[in-house]
Amino acid sequence: MRDPEGETLTSSKARPVTMAVARQARSPLVLESGEIEGPRPDEVLVRVVATGVCHTDMVVRDQDFAAPLPMVLGHEGAGVVEAVGDAVTEVVPGDHVVMTYMWCGHCHTCESGHPAHCENMGPLNFGGGRLDGTTATKDADGHAVHDHFFGQSSFSTFALANEKNIVKVDKDAELELLGPLGCGIQTGAGAVLQALNVKAGSSFVAFGAGAVGLAAVMAARVAGATTIIAVDITPSRLALALEIGATHVVNSRESDPVVAVREITGGGADYSLECSGRAEVLRQAIDSLAILGACGIVGATREGTEASFNVNDVMIPGRRIIGIVQGDVVSKIFIPRLIALHKQGRFPFDRLVRFYPFDQINEAIADSESGVTIKPILRMPA
Repeated sequence: MRDPEGETLTSSKARPVTMAVARQARSPLVLESGEIEGPRPDEVLVRVVATGVCHTDMVVRDQDFAAPLPMVLGHEGAGVVEAVGDAVTEVVPGDHVVMTYMWCGHCHTCESGHPAHCENMGPLNFGGGRLDGTTATKDADGHAVHDHFFGQSSFSTFALANEKNIVKVDKDAELELLGPLGCGIQTGAGAVLQALNVKAGSSFVAFGAGAVGLAAVMAARVAGATTIIAVDITPSRLALALEIGATHVVNSRESDPVVAVREITGGGADYSLECSGRAEVLRQAIDSLAILGACGIVGATREGTEASFNVNDVMIPGRRIIGIVQGDVVSKIFIPRLIALHKQGRFPFDRLVRFYPFDQINEAIADSESGVTIKPILRMPA
């Protein structure tokens, strides 16, 4: 690709990076110097401005979900295009972008309009490199470090993404705020607006009032649900839920959430969303449904986790249980819609975030795990 002056816009030159590396399970991430390759033909090198911290980063750090170490994690990056590969047509250097999940584009699921359920989702997002097994990142000693986590590995000052998993955004949008739209926020909002297709006038309950659950609450309000319930154990999160769209809240430490939801809705919710990643909470989300109700599952769990439910209580009332990844959205379409809603004041996801400098990444993770911060965002050094 060339600019109007004829100057090349690509660069294969490796660039120095500062990156946070997960080297050992259940250990703090380590800030290190290294380098990253320039883009291949279909790739985009992004100077990361800010990146969100997501529960899935912690799940992989702790090896509750298998992925090779050492690895540069991070998958809610936003930044400025630095260089592009020769085959890239959607962006040029200087464009502002959000990075999201990676998908192959060739399997039946991708071609049917559901790239979030790509048949190659595992290796592309958790494999530790490109689909061909190559990596782009080296540490200060020249040793390869696994990368391409969710097609980006944005816990780094530069990230190498693919044209498929970048979303161009308007330059008047607050770029450092937008990274979480690429995973956690689009997961909750997409589950409501796309996968479950929550109807106006219906009832909805989110089990878990973290970033995903609160994004779902805001989306349920956008969808026109008239009874919106948030279930959690943290009073501050429940109070925030009421401010951004919930009509009712339930503290599950103080009362049985299934009983409470049934009382509030007069028999059960039309839709529920399990956001906590806990099997026992999934059972509550299913049991709280009305006849013909639908329960979506978005909470990341340890590999091998199993859950139980009463088969007759699902079959006879016609309840549905739906697995949902990334809200089942096409990010290039969905993320700009969320930004437009935010500009109108109808999707105030900025209420969920707190900013940290990149060198405080482990503090940000600890604050997320303890519940002090709902959605940490790391600002990269200028």
